[in-house]
Amino acid sequence: MIRIALLRHGHTAWNRAGRIQGRTDVPLDEDAIAQLSTLALPADWPESALWSSPLSRAVDTARLVAGRNPMTDPALTEMNWGDWEGQHAASLYEDPNSDYRHLETWGWHYTPPNGESPDALRARLIPWINARTEDTVTVCHIGVMRVILAMATGWDFDRPAPFQIKRNRLYVVEVTENGLTLQPEAVRLIEQSP
Repeated sequence: MIRIALLRHGHTAWNRAGRIQGRTDVPLDEDAIAQLSTLALPADWPESALWSSPLSRAVDTARLVAGRNPMTDPALTEMNWGDWEGQHAASLYEDPNSDYRHLETWGWHYTPPNGESPDALRARLIPWINARTEDTVTVCHIGVMRVILAMATGWDFDRPAPFQIKRNRLYVVEVTENGLTLQPEAVRLIEQSP
């Protein structure tokens, strides 16, 4: 068994404005940098392998909380939201012509216009997961986390998720020959003195 600890990147200006980021490379905002500079990985994780999405908001989060550069892999890049990237989710939801819907009603195969479905994201994540040979901290995006946690819990993107993804917490997934299992409690990052 190995463990993969998933950590969502820090806030960006687009997060705070309710804009869909997807693959757009939006950097961390100043408040996120200040906050992440005071946090560190819990005691049993600092020596683990460190991976992140190649997008700067994930790479910089990894550097700040781990104190070292992560390895990156395109498989960990956020889901492609296609034509919706850069737009405000609330505005899309109000527009009956956008076909925008809450993620909990997508199923595995719904695809944003010119984007990527959860199933397509799962297809690119499985080889990366299967290649892990040691405990790994992975700094990534909420879409990537949702797909991996769905695989670990049996959620099918067809109802409210059986988990909540919060920032500054590790969501630990055990990987065995029988599949993925989510540990029941998320692990908080450790606060350090500035």
